[in-house]
Amino acid sequence: MLIKSEAETDPSHGHKPLDRPIKTYLEFGFVNLDKPSGPTSHQVADWVKKILNASKCGHSGTLDPHVTGVLPSAVNSATKVLQSLLPAGKEYVGVMHVHKTVKEKSIKRIAKSFVGRINQLPPVKSAVKRQWRKRRIYEFEILEVEGKDVLFRASVQAGTYIRKLCHDFGQKIGGAHMAELRRTRAGPFLEKDSKTLQELADAAAIFQEEGKEELLREVVLPVEAAVTHLKKIEVKDGAVEALCCGANLAAAGISRLDDNIAKDELIALMSLKGELVTLANAMMTSKEILAAKQGWTADIKRVIMAQETYPRMWKKHEKVKN
Repeated sequence: MLIKSEAETDPSHGHKPLDRPIKTYLEFGFVNLDKPSGPTSHQVADWVKKILNASKCGHSGTLDPHVTGVLPSAVNSATKVLQSLLPAGKEYVGVMHVHKTVKEKSIKRIAKSFVGRINQLPPVKSAVKRQWRKRRIYEFEILEVEGKDVLFRASVQAGTYIRKLCHDFGQKIGGAHMAELRRTRAGPFLEKDSKTLQELADAAAIFQEEGKEELLREVVLPVEAAVTHLKKIEVKDGAVEALCCGANLAAAGISRLDDNIAKDELIALMSLKGELVTLANAMMTSKEILAAKQGWTADIKRVIMAQETYPRMWKKHEKVKN
């Protein structure tokens, strides 16, 4: 990270994410859930809520009932960051059934033609308005062809419908439809690190019955895991409470920042202990922030950290500017 001003953090305020007391840890918890086939994404989120005795639970990136795989699920205050995951890219592995026998060479050639920016019309049954949208296909790899079944891997921009991608693919070869689908990545969350509902239930039961936290801390992640894909600014202890009260970030409150931050880019403002304080839109580029002696550098969009986690550092007669 780029250093704007050297600073140290007071250990008597806040905690490193993994060192939070278990009650606070679960208040800002995230589960990289492996959704099973059958239930809706909403049903799965409700089960997570009940297992953890949470006040609320939400998920990012709805999966159809029969689709399995990565379903990032947030509990309690961590639900505030779900919107930041929606624009993040997704990756899938699936089986596409073609309606007539086609040579593997031709299938691979057509798959390559979909890589890049495409126009896609969402299916009739979808959660968005049915109108043409531009989406980017980063990768569309044919892994194996067996008869009329085609095993593929697709890395796509958020909001891309894989079922429709398979249908559009079929338009070029005489018909095709999606037979099976599994999401292997959603933003920073990977299939290899995902946990099942049973693993979550077992960890919660051990904690509730025996008071042992270790397994629950392995299954439930701190909220910071959900913003690893965002660029970051680390702020001084003295700026944290002002941010939690809704103040924009002043140049004087910055210690370090990522390179290549663009103006208006969604970023995460972090404490020096690595805690997520707020989500914000950058008001300057990294270069401009480094050079700034004063002024606002980030516009607060969502406060995540609870107020009074850090002490108030401004004088009583001073007002926090929104």
